[in-house]
Amino acid sequence: MSEKPPEPNLDPVEIRQFRQAIEEFNSGKFFECHDTLEEIWRGIRGPARDFFQGLIQVSVGFYHLRNGNLRGGESQLEKALKNLDAYGDRYGGIELARLRGEVQRWLEKIRQGENLQAAVADLPKYRYEQ
Repeated sequence: MSEKPPEPNLDPVEIRQFRQAIEEFNSGKFFECHDTLEEIWRGIRGPARDFFQGLIQVSVGFYHLRNGNLRGGESQLEKALKNLDAYGDRYGGIELARLRGEVQRWLEKIRQGENLQAAVADLPKYRYEQ
């Protein structure tokens, strides 16, 4: 892995939106989280863009899984891992090493044909610290 990109430079509105998106994701409001993150992503240029796209893909992936679309969920989670790979263990206040590990475990559950409805209580959370 090459050097980690510089941290995102968010304005006060984007910071509020980012915190809102984290709360939405952690509450299982994946579609709403996707919408909120997309608002930030549209205005981002430069190296942080793929980070936000990866978080959007994680949200969309779990939205699909919760709605029984395993193929769509798997596809989005795989894309998310690729987009988040360049950002190290922690970026934008998010514990990415932990998030990537949780996403990888969910991909394994999908591929092994586990009953995902039984695992819904074990959905990952965005761990955020400013």
